[in-house]
Amino acid sequence: MSLRHALLGLLVDRTASGYDLMKLFDTSLANVWPATQSQVYGELGKLDTTGLVEVVAEGPRGRKEYGLTPEGLAELRRWLVEEEGSRPQRSETLLQVFFLGVLPKNQAVARLLRQAGTAARQHAGLAALKESVDWEDGMLSVNGRLALEYGLRLRAMEEEWARWAADEVLRKGSGRAADAEDAPAEAPES
Repeated sequence: MSLRHALLGLLVDRTASGYDLMKLFDTSLANVWPATQSQVYGELGKLDTTGLVEVVAEGPRGRKEYGLTPEGLAELRRWLVEEEGSRPQRSETLLQVFFLGVLPKNQAVARLLRQAGTAARQHAGLAALKESVDWEDGMLSVNGRLALEYGLRLRAMEEEWARWAADEVLRKGSGRAADAEDAPAEAPES
């Protein structure tokens, strides 16, 4: 997903200023695609230049309200139909898992249990968000619930996996360090 397409999608049902779009980001997309104010305003300028959005109203202090053009809607539809949206996934957590064998077993297990705790806290935060939102029947609300449910299920799976992985490390070890004592490694002398 790109910021460009996120902005086009947010403009499908309404016109909005950059400020309005930032508020929508914070309340609907921040968990799946965070954006900064400078990124949003910069992308709006590019979208306006390419004719995918247009300024439909101007207000005090240079406030501009943007609307989606037919070309912008066509681009959003093209992106939804033609783009797979699968880029190589980067996960620092999984990269660290590959090297847990460097740590003593107790530290490797503690690292995995911290990941389980983080996933549990994130799940709880998403569950609270789900309960706090007044879900409507509009496109953003209906599809926002779908995205939120994905996040809930993903975090639950991450917690379950991290607890399972900690048990595996305890039972089988995690590589070279599993053969060493479970004491913190000493720092090399300089």
